[in-house]
Amino acid sequence: MSTIILAVAEQIDGVFRKVAYESLSLGRQIADEVGGSLSALVLGSEIDAIAGKLKAYGADKIIIADDPSLENYLTDVYTNVVADVVESEQPSVLVIGASTRGRDLAARLSARLNAPVAMDALQIRFDGDQLIATRPVYGGRILADVLLDGSPRIVAIRPNAVSISGSEGIGAVEMFTVNPGKTALKFVKKTLDTGKIELTEADVIVSGGRGLGGADFSALEALADLLGGTVGASRSAVDEGWRPHSDQVGQTGKTVSPALYIACGLSGAIQHLAGMSTSKIIVAINKDPEAQIFSKADYGIVGDLFEIVPLITREVIRIKG
Repeated sequence: MSTIILAVAEQIDGVFRKVAYESLSLGRQIADEVGGSLSALVLGSEIDAIAGKLKAYGADKIIIADDPSLENYLTDVYTNVVADVVESEQPSVLVIGASTRGRDLAARLSARLNAPVAMDALQIRFDGDQLIATRPVYGGRILADVLLDGSPRIVAIRPNAVSISGSEGIGAVEMFTVNPGKTALKFVKKTLDTGKIELTEADVIVSGGRGLGGADFSALEALADLLGGTVGASRSAVDEGWRPHSDQVGQTGKTVSPALYIACGLSGAIQHLAGMSTSKIIVAINKDPEAQIFSKADYGIVGDLFEIVPLITREVIRIKG
């Protein structure tokens, strides 16, 4: 069996996403374990200048798929090109970050290549030649070990599940001849939130729910900014129009795994817990001592969030000096 590991390094507008480095770090870990090599794949348009950065994250080979058709993400085109790279490289494992784009791409590649996929994986391990991935099921209520049988084995790793580690690779650059193939899709428009940390990649998230009682999230935003994080919201807060859907955490929103998740005025509905239960540390603030969120919290504070959050903010300011 091939010992080539292929990691897709996701970039947007010439900037690698954090999950790209996490994918390479996991790929390097796998390559070292099986005694193989790590290839990094970058797709886009006019991306020569950024590709070399991946050498510092363990890439032995950097494959550049550079073509105007790849400037913006279109599922059909990206699937066609990555499938061609897989056919050329014949990797045993394909690592993709489970971002919104990555999940879409991993699913399509699984169908195209008739390959097994572990979606939203939290970690992987080997038992001999068998690759076993741990992933959440049943809305995150339990973790399941799944054995991937086939080739290539596709691992879509959840953002923030893998620590980024620097490891100097050979970094040989190879240009790949792109054949975009046919597509039924047409790119229309792209809108990006600038100056804001992407929710799925944030190390700290301060989330608000119905307990906020309105659209004023300023207390949460102040604390999140101080901690170098971002603000999330429950479905009920989004449905009320208090926050955009891009801030929604949960089964019908985004799945996150930050180092610190502070839940403010959140009851802890199962749909919300499904999106944040793998957070490293969960702090719950709710005036209802029976709120379900406390069952998942590492630390709980019963009280009025409008009093407690400013107190925490002031204390963090004091500690930071």
